[in-house]
Amino acid sequence: MKLHAQTAGHGPDLVLLHGWGLHSGIWAPLLPGLEQHCRVTCIDLPGHGLSPREHTDFTVEAAVAAVAAAAPPGATWLGWSLGGQIALAAALAGHAIDRLVLVATTPRFVAAPDWPCALARTTLEGFAASLDRDHRKTVRDFLALQLRGDRQAATRLAELRRLLAGREEPDPRALAVGLEILGALDLRTRLGEVRQPALVIAGERDRLTPAEAGRRLAAALPDGRLRVLPGAAHAPFLACPDDFVAAVTAFLPGARAA
Repeated sequence: MKLHAQTAGHGPDLVLLHGWGLHSGIWAPLLPGLEQHCRVTCIDLPGHGLSPREHTDFTVEAAVAAVAAAAPPGATWLGWSLGGQIALAAALAGHAIDRLVLVATTPRFVAAPDWPCALARTTLEGFAASLDRDHRKTVRDFLALQLRGDRQAATRLAELRRLLAGREEPDPRALAVGLEILGALDLRTRLGEVRQPALVIAGERDRLTPAEAGRRLAAALPDGRLRVLPGAAHAPFLACPDDFVAAVTAFLPGARAA
């Protein structure tokens, strides 16, 4: 499975992984700032964006292997939401990753009795059920949920929808598999095995992966640190782009901080 990847900029390698239902074009507003300080590789996950669609029945392991094949070895992997879970899984699988930046990422996406800082399973199951009826509407509804709580939710949602429309819509089977991964993956017991330094970036008003989940994730990682961006929901890189770029570039070894 060969994924679409695009690289630009100079400096330490930074890989960007998008979230569910989107593609690497969502990073466009950040690229001018990031590419001044690092060499950025944007990757489309299986069945998303410009990546091939013949392998949309992927597993976490297959997605990790495909991303690792497209990523420069020894890079920092920055993953947002589902992309962050894939980055965590790749680190645990022993791939050549220097550092992790985990954006609105949680080791367990759905709530449990011992993990209340998460999305209700019934909500995720509702999205899965609606996927068969109208996958386009399901993606639109999911985007709206991501921005709920943001101080400028309407503006951010319009921007996210504009960026999403810049490439072909995701394959419906890839969407279904992505929701299955979000519903099943639980990395909490393995966080102590992550050896890479990790920066966890959370949105103060995130309703999908609450800031408390980010706090718990950063505390459980052996070398984790937390940055909570005020006023932001599930897309903190859109709500606070300058602070986001500054936090990421300051974290990268050898990068001139923004």
